[in-house]
Amino acid sequence: MTSISLMKSRNFLFLFILILPLCVSAQLSPGPYADLITAEQLKENLSIIASDALEGRETGTRGQKMAAAFISHHFQQLGLTAPVDGSYYQPFDLYKTVPGEVYLTAAGTTFQNFKDVVYYGKDNSPGEVTLPVIFVGKGRIEDYNNLNVMDKGVLILLGEEEDYRAAISLARSKNAEMIFVVNTRTAQEFSDYAGQFKKFLLDERLSLQKPEVDNKNSGVFFVSPEVAGRIFNTTPGKLTDAASGKTKSALKKISAGKATYKTSVKVETVPSENVLGFLEGTDKKDEVIVITSHYDHIGKKRQGEGDLINNGADDDGSGTVAVLQLAKAFAQAKKDGKGPRRSILFMTVAGEENGLLGSEYYTQYPVFPLENTVVNLNIDMIGRRDEQHKDSPPYVYVIGADKLSTELHELSESVNKKNTQLVFDYTYNDEDHPARLYYRSDHWNFAQKNIPIIFYFDGIHEDYHQPSDEVDKIEFDLLTRRSKCVFYTAWEIANRDRRIRPDSK
Repeated sequence: MTSISLMKSRNFLFLFILILPLCVSAQLSPGPYADLITAEQLKENLSIIASDALEGRETGTRGQKMAAAFISHHFQQLGLTAPVDGSYYQPFDLYKTVPGEVYLTAAGTTFQNFKDVVYYGKDNSPGEVTLPVIFVGKGRIEDYNNLNVMDKGVLILLGEEEDYRAAISLARSKNAEMIFVVNTRTAQEFSDYAGQFKKFLLDERLSLQKPEVDNKNSGVFFVSPEVAGRIFNTTPGKLTDAASGKTKSALKKISAGKATYKTSVKVETVPSENVLGFLEGTDKKDEVIVITSHYDHIGKKRQGEGDLINNGADDDGSGTVAVLQLAKAFAQAKKDGKGPRRSILFMTVAGEENGLLGSEYYTQYPVFPLENTVVNLNIDMIGRRDEQHKDSPPYVYVIGADKLSTELHELSESVNKKNTQLVFDYTYNDEDHPARLYYRSDHWNFAQKNIPIIFYFDGIHEDYHQPSDEVDKIEFDLLTRRSKCVFYTAWEIANRDRRIRPDSK
């Protein structure tokens, strides 16, 4: 009797050991959680993220703050941990320089910046500066014969198509104190030119580094023909004749003029924030997978009479809502007791459109050690088709998977073939491709730290950075399938026994 019982026990134990892996495999099946990523939910969230109410989500603006609030609320509702000292926000400051008080006075009349003059430079003059101004025609080497312009101003008159950079460089080499340039013919031409310059200077890119303002006069005044005439108490026509060399003594007949100017620059601080939600893993919780998208866009850009809002439904509203849905799927798995072995950081970053600034800040000041960061899966534009794939089966561009880790590339291929069967297009994976996309989204800051990455992308379509990048142009079935592809890949990386590592060099 005892022998029979012992034999039964051994048989039961053998059977238990045999079926245990199957039970574990069934427990960790990702299918039911991938199915939580739905076209309906993606559309619902994108209709908020890419709505006019968020004003194009330009970094530092009210619309970007509203988007951040929506994302952080979503993370909170899912029960994700707020990993930045109890907050979902990782705040950081950005900077830009804008013109301050700038004017030019000649012949008793004061001319204001962006109206009759444009100052291009980043410096504060020591109050008002008055100096003699020498007319040097087109600013060629021969135009400086027998002229001493050290510590004086020079005025250069060029045609509209002539390059002013070489003339400015030569004037600086002659130690001119200030440079004045005329490169328009009429008041209307200058007004148009000044408007373009104003837009360019006021829309200057943000920076993580606080700019240093120079205290010496290193800039250039672009002035209208009328202002140039006032400086020399003559007519614009006579200046033009002198510059063209119609008579040998023409330049000599233009007496030295005089101008008074003031320049100043303000450095503006633009607060912004990345939004982070953290899901702690189980037995390998110290190892972290980072899933990113950027939630900023280019905001409102004036065109004609009205402001047009660039809603960025695809760029990168599509990636942002994909991250939200991936977070939902993994959070539900954890609630069901089937959470990932490794931890996952869901991070939507700001400042991407200004030069990958939010992700750069994170990699400079990581919330979790970079040595514990296993991979970065970056999602930037996955809701549309480009012209090359208008008639193709469901596809996605895959960039960077093989750059640092052969293991990651092979896993990515295997997971897709098993689960989503997308066509993986590697056109942009070439580091030397003219579009240079490997360097142009937030994964790049992780790749520079030798962290394996995959960048998912749908291509450059006709609505890229246009107000026409709207929700109604998103293919939600395709967005869903691509989002699931990222989910299955993250699931496999999070639950495998061995950590993904970069190739040894």
